[in-house]
Amino acid sequence: MYMEKGKRNWVFSDGDLPPAGEKEPLGHEALMVPNMNEEAARITIDIYFEDKAPIKGIEIIVPAERVKCFRLDMPVGDQQYQIQEGQYSLALHSNIPVVAVFGRLDVRQPNLAYYSVQGFGY
Repeated sequence: MYMEKGKRNWVFSDGDLPPAGEKEPLGHEALMVPNMNEEAARITIDIYFEDKAPIKGIEIIVPAERVKCFRLDMPVGDQQYQIQEGQYSLALHSNIPVVAVFGRLDVRQPNLAYYSVQGFGY
């Protein structure tokens, strides 16, 4: 029996790029995408905001049997789009099944917190 290695669509609803902390300026969010398939994954990202139109169709590639980690405080994808501080959501659409995880390093308090969350895959 064949089992797909992930999903083709992922949604991460709680994007909120953290500002720099007082002592540690490197707070960030990241998108980690393992591709366990034997072909490259072509992924488009749509970014949704509270107060403006979405940015759609940002393209990223994850090579076969590799993982790519995308820092979201840096320019992303073929458009080199720079997400600004504040609320946003991500929707990923892949040509083949992949796994996607979203992580945040929040440095606004003395005891740093890094956590990751699984998105909604369909």
